[in-house]
Amino acid sequence: MTFKRVFVHVAALFLAVTSLVSGQDTAKPRLTIAAAANLTDVAQVLGTRFEAATGIHAVFSFGSTAQLTQQIENGAPFDVFLAADAEHVQELDRKGLLSPGSRAAYANGVLALWVPSTATPVNRIDDLMLPQVRVIAVAKPELAPYGEASMEALRAAGILDRVKAKIVYSDNISMAKQYGASGNADAVFTAYSLVMKESGKVIRIDDKLHRPITQELGVMAASPHKAEAARFTYFVLHGDGRAILADSGYQPSGKGH
Repeated sequence: MTFKRVFVHVAALFLAVTSLVSGQDTAKPRLTIAAAANLTDVAQVLGTRFEAATGIHAVFSFGSTAQLTQQIENGAPFDVFLAADAEHVQELDRKGLLSPGSRAAYANGVLALWVPSTATPVNRIDDLMLPQVRVIAVAKPELAPYGEASMEALRAAGILDRVKAKIVYSDNISMAKQYGASGNADAVFTAYSLVMKESGKVIRIDDKLHRPITQELGVMAASPHKAEAARFTYFVLHGDGRAILADSGYQPSGKGH
């Protein structure tokens, strides 16, 4: 067989494989979803159940709400944004970056204080002043709504000035949790959803100590998959997604039926 004929056979095989892959992509639509770090655990369940119901595959990209917002403003090709607050979604809506009418509240977040070791004598927020607590992990408040709520709670409890020197900051609450998991923090402010099944002590923070963590979503105006994105947001707002979020430590947003 000549080199030319070998080349033709290889090219034909390549085209056949490309066609097969392309056909698979057509058969299974994909959505790219920007998701706040507090959703790291529940997103897998949401994605699996949504795909089983619709055949649409969801790919999640996690980060702090502020960082994801910046990526969207810079043209990142997301289809849906699941934020950890309302303000950043409203900002994107004002700038015309969301599909009109797609913005909605999908959950209310619950702030928790996680103490990985039961030997650490922390049972309420005031105990963070104890000398046994040397390091407290908090997500940067300028990047993460849960980090902002953590600082509000410390301030409202009247202990921020007394524990400020113990605080180490992370880019998002998932990273803050890792500080505790690795033994580099004695206490961690994070989302209840991320630690509700962890060992140690999980202390839900009184929501009177901080502003509500209202989490909103939106469909990107530039998304080429608006129909699929609308199906996903309906699943989260009104379908099985609501029960999944409730089972994962979130409070209902009041938007479902």
